[in-house]
Amino acid sequence: MLTILKTSYTDTRAADLAWCLGREPLPALAVLDLQLDRASVQLRLLGASHQVLLEEDSGACSETVACIPGSSTPLPLGVAKRVGSWEYEFAARVETLSRCSFAGRAQELLALVAEHPQGLAGTFPGDPHAFTALLAQRRDGQVSWRTWHAYPQEGRLVVTRTRVGVRADCAPVGARGAAHRPGASPLANGSSLNSLAHHEH
Repeated sequence: MLTILKTSYTDTRAADLAWCLGREPLPALAVLDLQLDRASVQLRLLGASHQVLLEEDSGACSETVACIPGSSTPLPLGVAKRVGSWEYEFAARVETLSRCSFAGRAQELLALVAEHPQGLAGTFPGDPHAFTALLAQRRDGQVSWRTWHAYPQEGRLVVTRTRVGVRADCAPVGARGAAHRPGASPLANGSSLNSLAHHEH
C-alpha cells in the first residue's frame, strides 16, 4: 500500500534516527494491520519514521525507529536480545547514493512495497523521493520486517531488518525446529549487516 502522508517533510537527517523497544503506540499518519498466521502485526508510519507492533500468544513487542526528541539511544548497527519468550534481532545500515542513483533506488523500492500485500509506504509532499516504507512477512515460525527511510537531501537511505522468533526453550514440543535457536543468529558473526542488500528484492 502506498500513501501520500498528510504532513510537511521536515529536514531531518539519517543521523537523527533513534531506536527503541517497548514504546507505547505513537500518533501514526498511516497504519496497516496484518494477520500473519497467529501473529497480529501493525505497521505504522510516523511523522518521523516507523513503529511496528507485534502481538502473539507468546507476548507482545513494540519497535520504534524514529527521530525521537530527547532520545539517548541512537540507531544501532545490530541488536540481539531476549524480549519475554522471544529472541529479537535488529540490524541497520546506511546507504549513501548519488542523486541519480537515489532517484532510481527510491522508485524501485516504492514499487516493490506498494505492490506487496504486506507492505506499507508513504511519501512526503514536496519530494517524491522522501519516503518511509515497511514490509513484513512470516516464515519458518518467525516474523520479520524490513524498513527503508529515505533522506534525499543528503543522499542517504537507512535500511533496517528485524526478526522475532520464539526462544527454543519456550517453544511448544514439536515446534522447536521452527523456533529460533540462540547462537544461530547471523548477527553473532556480523554477516547480517553485509547480507541485507541481497534480500531486498
